[in-house]
Amino acid sequence: MTIRENIEKMEQETLSPYAALSIHSRGREREEEPCDIRPVFQRDRDRILHSKAFRRLKNKTQVFLTPKGDHYRTRLSHTLEVSQNARTIAKALRLNEDLVEAIALGHDLGHTPFGHAGEYELNDLCEDGFRHNEQSVRIVEKLEKNGEGLNLTWEVRDGILNHQTRTMPHTLEGKIVRLSDKIAYINHDIDDAIRAQIMVEEDIPKELCDILGYTTKERLNTLIHNIITNSIGKDDIMMSKKVEEAMHRLRRFMFEHVYKNPIAKGEENKARELLKQLYYYYMNHLELIPEKYTRMLKAGEKKDRIVCDYISGMTDQYAITKFEEYFLPQAWQVDGY
Repeated sequence: MTIRENIEKMEQETLSPYAALSIHSRGREREEEPCDIRPVFQRDRDRILHSKAFRRLKNKTQVFLTPKGDHYRTRLSHTLEVSQNARTIAKALRLNEDLVEAIALGHDLGHTPFGHAGEYELNDLCEDGFRHNEQSVRIVEKLEKNGEGLNLTWEVRDGILNHQTRTMPHTLEGKIVRLSDKIAYINHDIDDAIRAQIMVEEDIPKELCDILGYTTKERLNTLIHNIITNSIGKDDIMMSKKVEEAMHRLRRFMFEHVYKNPIAKGEENKARELLKQLYYYYMNHLELIPEKYTRMLKAGEKKDRIVCDYISGMTDQYAITKFEEYFLPQAWQVDGY
């Protein structure tokens, strides 16, 4: 018996009857020889971790565009916090940690430069729209590994696609990531907003603090414990009505006071205009886009989708660099002065 088979057997013996077992995965779009060490979800996690799209997250905006300071969250640090919250919950509920971690690490791969401002701009420009969760799936299915994709399991792709509020994953592990995403960004965005002097803890309505806690640590503790307590022994992931409503109200508070705050979002119009100019420039100069993208035109992909693929994969700084290259005059230099 291989190491993988021993791990699969251990999953069957120790995990909850509601867990998504590796051995029961719906599989991959392309069949592969199984690894002798790693079950399928662990293998997916490793593929995401080693992907180029994952490495680029370190230089993509979470909320604050190009902040001056080393301690503001990036899309990568957000992803790691989501993963840690989700693994804590999964372990307590005896669900599949490998699946949770794979979904969490992959859920934001499709985010644009400049955070949601970039997403909104590409959504306006692209004929078929642009949503980062769908782009994350497109990356792991079509764009990574020079067009081969990562060939992830159905459960991981389902969790990535359905991590947003308006949709629901088909596994409990996916549902954990969906909630962990909200828990992470609400709390770390409060922390970053306080650091940026946009707000102070005392701005949060007292009635919400009485329920959730008066510090980031207390709120995380409350939310994670509440999910675990209310989900043990159930074929669902849920919170108590009181705590869930308080979390939604805190999220609405953040939209009103931080996400739409003119100080925090003051540069967004510039970022959107930058991406718009790049979009139209590449639409007229496809030869500047790497061949691994443009060859998909022969497979029937639309030109605007290819352009969005390329732009959305950029880091903040790379997008700024390309804009400067195409639209700002360069200093004239003559040898010998």
